[in-house]
Amino acid sequence: MRILVVDDDATFREEVSEFLAEQGHDVAVAPSAHRALDYLQGEERDVVFTDLKMPRQSGLDLLKEVRRQWPRTYVVVVTGFATVPTAVEAMKLGAFEYIQKPFRSEQVLSVLHLIEEEQRYAGGALPPREAVALARTLHREQGIAILLLTSPPVPAGDGIEVRPFDGTEPALARDEVEAFLRDHERGGVVIAHAERMLANHRLDDILELLADLRERLRGRGPFALGLDPAHLSNVQAEALRAVMVAEEVHGAIEALSSPIRRRVLLRLHDGPAPFSDVMHAAELDDSPKMSFHLHRLVDEGLISHANEVYRLTPKGQGAVDVLRSMERLAAGRTGEALVFQPPLHAGPHA
Repeated sequence: MRILVVDDDATFREEVSEFLAEQGHDVAVAPSAHRALDYLQGEERDVVFTDLKMPRQSGLDLLKEVRRQWPRTYVVVVTGFATVPTAVEAMKLGAFEYIQKPFRSEQVLSVLHLIEEEQRYAGGALPPREAVALARTLHREQGIAILLLTSPPVPAGDGIEVRPFDGTEPALARDEVEAFLRDHERGGVVIAHAERMLANHRLDDILELLADLRERLRGRGPFALGLDPAHLSNVQAEALRAVMVAEEVHGAIEALSSPIRRRVLLRLHDGPAPFSDVMHAAELDDSPKMSFHLHRLVDEGLISHANEVYRLTPKGQGAVDVLRSMERLAAGRTGEALVFQPPLHAGPHA
């Protein structure tokens, strides 16, 4: 990974950067938030480790700016024990994780492992053959017909209807979906290589088209978008992700982005559990951090808490179903599929 270590303590910077370099990472350092932002303007990094307490601009200031300008960069805040509440506040503002001083190698390795999990969850390119696998999985799991729009053409299978679509004329996607839904009361749609639509068309026009398709499929079946982030700017990638999620489930999808919260949901799928059992399943030994993640899941309606026990809600059960589906889809592939899944939130189609 490409990592930037930000701390006004030269000794800490040197210790952490040397350790990360020994693990095979590409490491750069900065003595202040200001210098870190200057560095990121010239070279984006995968991960930023930043101390919370620094003169002039704090780690929180840096976090807010990184989240605004480089939303795909993971920010890990570094804190002393006395400022753990501030570190939890940083996570509410978008920090991926926090680690405590004094620096311990296992802490850093654990955080990097979580980030690697999250990167696998997000994925990379989704070539046509993987779009076919996605379409087949959605058909098998939901028992409905799936329309696959892709180029070059691929063989159709049982329950899969394939139409050629190279993205040069995005409006054709709407025509194909309309025709498909006239013949199917329930059905899903998979579009491979969605980034091609942006090659010669305005982002706003593509977002409007995708939002329209998403709403047409609401309550009728899933809508999945394959894309290659390598051919998209940060703004384009984040906009495409956002449009694939209905407004009312933005928070739930964000809640599921954390490997820790996904582990909690999968544990509660096996039955109710007290705090200690949930923390063990999440592979954490930090109570404030665990409390933060549980509060997020409760706030999003994915779990409930009563009589010292946490339970999965019906909405949480739907989230687990989606998580397991996505894990099966991700097995053996490197692709990114943005999936709009009505079972998370929508009732029957009106």
